[in-house]
Amino acid sequence: MRILFATYAEKTHLLAMTPLAWAARTAGHEVSVASQPELTDEITRAGLTAVPVGRNHRIWRMIELNPEWMEADQGGISEPYDVAEAPDKATWEYLTNGYAEAVPGWHRLENATMIAGLVEYARYWQPDLVIWDPSTYAGAIAAKACGAVHGRLMFSVDIFGFTRARYLDLARERGAHDRADPLADWLGGYARKYGAEFSEDMVTGQFTVDQLPDPLRLDPDTEHLPMRYIPYGGAAVVPEWTGKPPERPRVALTLGVSTKAHLDQYAVSVKDILASIADLDIEVVATVSDSAQGELGTIPDNARIVPYVPLHALAPSCSAVIHHAGPGTLCTMALGGVVQLALPWLFDEPLLARQLASQGAGLATNATDATGESVRDDLLRLLREPRFQTRADELRDGMLAQPTPNQIVTRLEELAVEYRH
Repeated sequence: MRILFATYAEKTHLLAMTPLAWAARTAGHEVSVASQPELTDEITRAGLTAVPVGRNHRIWRMIELNPEWMEADQGGISEPYDVAEAPDKATWEYLTNGYAEAVPGWHRLENATMIAGLVEYARYWQPDLVIWDPSTYAGAIAAKACGAVHGRLMFSVDIFGFTRARYLDLARERGAHDRADPLADWLGGYARKYGAEFSEDMVTGQFTVDQLPDPLRLDPDTEHLPMRYIPYGGAAVVPEWTGKPPERPRVALTLGVSTKAHLDQYAVSVKDILASIADLDIEVVATVSDSAQGELGTIPDNARIVPYVPLHALAPSCSAVIHHAGPGTLCTMALGGVVQLALPWLFDEPLLARQLASQGAGLATNATDATGESVRDDLLRLLREPRFQTRADELRDGMLAQPTPNQIVTRLEELAVEYRH
């Protein structure tokens, strides 16, 4: 079977796809990964076959040029997908207006430059199955154009499916001629261009592979294939010191790479956090980019500063972690049974952090409200109150009970046959 993975050029989204792509390869299938050219080196570094299509997207550049976009959303989820955080917002007017803004802005910026190239390649290569990132609608369009079975692979909470389910519920209450649908109009235009017609699977796939454990996921009423999260952060070397048991409780501090790489900032002051916990009898391992380390000033005696460490290698020795609630970081630490203090800011982070805190395996404070003092207080709670560790262990056990990527490939083979016929 030929399997085409498709994602717009965002490294963290590719990393979330890589374990399943490799599982498909080791099961004997032909696998290609298509994206815009700037992701090519990352794809090949992962040992996968890269298919560069179209031109690079400009979404981060547009955010840099229009900082008011971030301010308007306060760093969180954009309309209309913020109804996943606040379901009471889900009125007909709010959703249709939100889609009307998201389509020409966000979705076109990510997808438009790769659609034609991806369709051309899919028609040439003729994949049996297309697995696409949930906002890479180019993957659904290409699948329609070549007749492939297709589904989404989630990297985080399914805000897209949740929002679409609310929209469809409201649409059914309206007359057939009073159902504005900017997203369907946009996708349907491409479907017709390539000889097909719009159908709802272009929005949410014919099935959805979800890597979040049940306590953290949303339930948008799509065909759901749970899959165990497998940590993969790209090429890395495990430092020797990670293999030695720490003499004091080890606390990881990592605020992610996306905001620093794209917006040249961390959402919370690393310097303030380090200062607030400098007197605690703990060992802090903080990942801080080389470019930002000069901003830290004097490093506390209980802190080790490194530009990067593979989190899956660090997690087993950690008693707690302070992080930004990025899906990869959160899931890696959850798989290690580590209690977590989440300081979210961007996009899906606040919602994911809230899900974590509701499950009881950690605490969450929005990055804009977090201070050194609040971080210290919350960290002490996590280290001193056993209930957090109990729930973290339960979350880990639930993740370990999910099917592995290798087991999911068998189900994908079955779905490729079922949907084809």
